[in-house]
Amino acid sequence: MAIQTRNKRSAQFSMASMSDLVFLLLIFFMLTSTLVAPNAIKLLLPQSSSKTMAKQTVTVYINDRFEYFIGEDQIAVDQMEQLIGEAMAGQVEGSVVLRADQSVPVQHIVNVIDAVNKINERYNTKHKVILATRPN
Repeated sequence: MAIQTRNKRSAQFSMASMSDLVFLLLIFFMLTSTLVAPNAIKLLLPQSSSKTMAKQTVTVYINDRFEYFIGEDQIAVDQMEQLIGEAMAGQVEGSVVLRADQSVPVQHIVNVIDAVNKINERYNTKHKVILATRPN
């Protein structure tokens, strides 16, 4: 006579709770990565109490050695108009966020503004330049 147990053990593992956890972690990291806008180039921005919220299309950096960057790629001044134009191609309105170190002379800032103005004239667009600052 064989003795049988009433409670049979199952060797199966339920993956339903694991997929829920992975989905929640995915949502968490997607949301936090969009909220954090890391600065690729370390700059000491000038201070300002005004705030402007605009959709940024292109970010141009000028560091304390007067080197120009679009994103993390270093560019030359004579390439700036072409590269900003390529980044904003097909858009009638957009904004160029200029993140310049506070020690940068005004002429370097004007170089970026001139490049955007030439793009606006050539393609009949309405792109804006916004100077990024740090809060007081």
